[in-house]
Amino acid sequence: MSNNYLGFHFEVAPRELGSEILIAELGEKAFESFIETDTGFSAFIKKDFYTDDILDDIYLMSSSEFKISYTIEEIEQVNWNEEWEKNFEPIDVDGNCHVRAPFHPKTAAEFDIIIEPKMSFGTGHHETTHMMIQHLLENEVTDLKTLDMGCGTAILAILAEMKGARPIDAIDIDNWCYQNSVENAERNNCSGITVYEGDAQLLKGKKYDLIIANINRNILLNDMQQYVDCLNKKGTLLLSGFYTEDIPFINESCIEKGLTYVKKFERNNWVSIKYVN
Repeated sequence: MSNNYLGFHFEVAPRELGSEILIAELGEKAFESFIETDTGFSAFIKKDFYTDDILDDIYLMSSSEFKISYTIEEIEQVNWNEEWEKNFEPIDVDGNCHVRAPFHPKTAAEFDIIIEPKMSFGTGHHETTHMMIQHLLENEVTDLKTLDMGCGTAILAILAEMKGARPIDAIDIDNWCYQNSVENAERNNCSGITVYEGDAQLLKGKKYDLIIANINRNILLNDMQQYVDCLNKKGTLLLSGFYTEDIPFINESCIEKGLTYVKKFERNNWVSIKYVN
């Protein structure tokens, strides 16, 4: 039996949504580790578990909504912690929020967040997460009942609690994200965050002062009415996960449901917008 691995290096467009879906599909196979890259991600499988048809029934590979290509290389036995550490650099947002892995030294930043993303997205490196952090840093959230929808690593829920928001619900449909969010909340000593596995159906009958939703355009538009129904009067809705060209669709949906546009951040063609009820 070989101890070697095969590394599948995927380029995915649109990257964030496509990578999330594709990783979920590959996770049902024998792939056992994933590392996010600038253009997609790398997936690793033991050489002995590989078959020529392993990607044949992967839906996303034949979807016209995504552009996916990949290369394969054989790799000697991998030290996953070492690989992950090489690919995870700490980030700083506006000098106030430092996001790091457990093996990085603590800084003097006001908000020092420890994230171990494993297979989840939301380290702060992606433009959308970075901009949502900027919104949270700007806003007073003390004692606001908060929802982090599509929480990923729970990085935004963690920052919200550090800034005084509570109680906080964090929801993600992906089991890896659910487990990772629980772990990261504990890692940052957050006691006011409750993590749920599921989708917008869990919002029925709930009310929030602040809703954070960093997902993608289609899901945001599909679930927008449920977000608005859950938002208290004078509540704030922070949205991201879409491109500059998607702004008219998002804005039209929000305005027709009674929300008021406040401001936006743009970063490398990605957008994050703040609305109030």
